[in-house]
Amino acid sequence: MKKENSIAMPVINEHVAGIDVGSKSHYVAVGQSEEDVRKFNVYSKDNDALVAHLKDKGIKTVAMESTGSYWQTLYSCLQAAGFEVVLSNNYIKDPQRKTDTKDARWLQRLHSLGLLKGVFIPSLDIERIRTYHRQREKIVALAASCQLKMQKALRLMNIRLDIALSDITGLSGMRMLEAIVQGERSGQKLASLAHSTVKKSREEIADALQGQWKDEQLFILADELEAYKIYQIRIAAYDKKIEELLKDAVSQLPVAAEKSSKKPSKRKPRKNMPAYNVEKLSMQYFGVDLLKVEGVGQSTVMTFISEVGTDINKFPTKKHFTSWLRLAPNNKKTGDKTFSTRTPKGKSIMANAFRLAANTISQRRRGVLKNTFVRIAIKKGRAAAITALARKLAEIFWIMTVKKVSYIPPDEHEYALKIKENTIRNICSKMKRLNIGTEDLVFNGIATPSLS
Repeated sequence: MKKENSIAMPVINEHVAGIDVGSKSHYVAVGQSEEDVRKFNVYSKDNDALVAHLKDKGIKTVAMESTGSYWQTLYSCLQAAGFEVVLSNNYIKDPQRKTDTKDARWLQRLHSLGLLKGVFIPSLDIERIRTYHRQREKIVALAASCQLKMQKALRLMNIRLDIALSDITGLSGMRMLEAIVQGERSGQKLASLAHSTVKKSREEIADALQGQWKDEQLFILADELEAYKIYQIRIAAYDKKIEELLKDAVSQLPVAAEKSSKKPSKRKPRKNMPAYNVEKLSMQYFGVDLLKVEGVGQSTVMTFISEVGTDINKFPTKKHFTSWLRLAPNNKKTGDKTFSTRTPKGKSIMANAFRLAANTISQRRRGVLKNTFVRIAIKKGRAAAITALARKLAEIFWIMTVKKVSYIPPDEHEYALKIKENTIRNICSKMKRLNIGTEDLVFNGIATPSLS
């Protein structure tokens, strides 16, 4: 009788369980037979029963699939119970017909063979800051939406406050909006509320504040203004919580606090910026000043702290970090030929923050990073240049925070010389490859003299 071919694979991890996470129930596999799979509900008492079941089976490590946000409570419960938890979101699915039971057994098999790679999960302290910061960003977006609705209500009454002022929710704008809601209709009196630093003349502001007063639009304006003020109060509350967590984290890092004895520079306050001193706390937290990097603002630094923080050390190299951010090229080869180098698709809050910083750099007048953007944009376009510059910023952040190296802006003259040398080297290499000599060069129809 002919024997079937089989490939034996060594077991890398012993005492392994696989969990298929669901919205209403979890399927737990401690082996590959049907009897080794058990179903648990998602309530707290069921999570405790699940933990007890794993301990009875002698399980030491657990593999889970990241399904929405349903995995988070179970993940925390398993970690608190002392299990090593591997959360995976990128693995080859079971080629057989899909069921919850088969998914749990497939996870258990892959993890026992050492074929699963865990995703990056920040520590508990960073996760708390991240939760507050993400919610704060959502509230900032809601406040911005209120501002747009107020502008629309004013525009439909032909009250062009958005032309008279650069920001209708600034000091002068809020004074005028409050007066309009309270019943003031005189353009001259409203214009007198403008701050002395407003560039427009009082006559032009008064002209912009004359229009057709409509009751329905005034009601919407008052409603959105009240909502906007509530959102500002909520933002301040989140700032206070984030500041407390940051100070607590800094107090546990005495070495970083000693390195940041330099007084922070005075920066012009911007809209929706945190109420606390981001520069000072970030210097104490990392031991380096990330705000020295071109195009990097407080928002980028706070996103970096809340999304990665000191767990940046979990990435062994800057290439691992940029790959996790999906900013590194995803080289696809077949037949010894590369047919695609596009960056992989996927959403990353940190990558978007780096892209916004790169876009800020693209609007600067000068600087080495600006020159880098221009050089790449000429070859590959603006979108590719933004991604490449975002990757460059991510590498700079990794070097600064992991190796504790301060950022020193490169000299533009040295950068230009380096680009010139590389260009000459590439031209010489191409001439040598094509067997072109200096006597073959022609300029304006006249052969150039030999340089040999």
